[in-house]
Amino acid sequence: MNRGLFLPYLVACALVSCRSERPAGGSELAPQDQPRHTQIVLLGSGTPNADPDRSGPAVAIVVADTPYLIDLGPGVVRRAAAAYRLGVEGLEVSKLRTAFITHLHSDHTLGYSDFIFTPWVLERDVPAEVYGPQGLVAMTEHLLAAFEEDIRVRVGGLEPANTEGYKVNVHEIEPGLVYEDENVRVTAFLVEHGSWPRAFGYRFDTPDRSIVISGDTRATPAIAENCRGCDVLIHEVCSQAGFERRAPEWRRYHASAHTSSPELGRIAADAQPGLLILYHQLLWGSTPDELVGEVRQLFDGPIVYGNDLDIF
Repeated sequence: MNRGLFLPYLVACALVSCRSERPAGGSELAPQDQPRHTQIVLLGSGTPNADPDRSGPAVAIVVADTPYLIDLGPGVVRRAAAAYRLGVEGLEVSKLRTAFITHLHSDHTLGYSDFIFTPWVLERDVPAEVYGPQGLVAMTEHLLAAFEEDIRVRVGGLEPANTEGYKVNVHEIEPGLVYEDENVRVTAFLVEHGSWPRAFGYRFDTPDRSIVISGDTRATPAIAENCRGCDVLIHEVCSQAGFERRAPEWRRYHASAHTSSPELGRIAADAQPGLLILYHQLLWGSTPDELVGEVRQLFDGPIVYGNDLDIF
């Protein structure tokens, strides 16, 4: 973690711990007799850029040692294994079973085959459950077909592989409530990301926290509408100063697909999250401190510049 952001990180974590106890805008699930502590783990905070310090976009929400993943960027399973070594018990690889995809861009899905097969090899013995936009069924079918020989050898050869753990139940979703169990209620909402016909953000309500994650999106009122004082908002962002250094054709694209730092500042000022976590950060020559400063000009609440394996 950037040393200049370490103190704000500690302050922000302390504040969000307090905010998570307040009812307004918080979780709608009634806490049980034994509260389920919610952890947020940034498994990947990166972009399509091949930064060796940042895996592709992936976030884990862990409740009662049960993991729920949002996006499956490159490196997702090994980052989960690293978090397990750091003490996040719910991210034991064989427990990786449920995932939500924001959109089908490659940087958000290149780890999908890893999610399907590695936990199975490490003894996941039930099918995975994956939720996301139209096109996810076809993507899944093609991945399973690509690894057909691997499946045949593992199941029919000398390995004692089970016959269920590589299977995937795919759910192509529409906006609204898309998943609910004893730990979490997941609501999907539409966001705007360039030419993609369907891209989603998600809100997770757990017994002790409310968490909104933007996925990739241009500035949209949907974020504030679904946060409204949520405990944590995890949002992509690009530096305004860096954006102005880009070529005109790239500025046209990024303006249609991503949220600039001033735009995010305005969104956060409207949404008023207990903690704003920046991920999928596009700097283009700016520094993390400069990017945070751009957001802070319009939002005076707690902000964290997210890094891989940050835990909240």
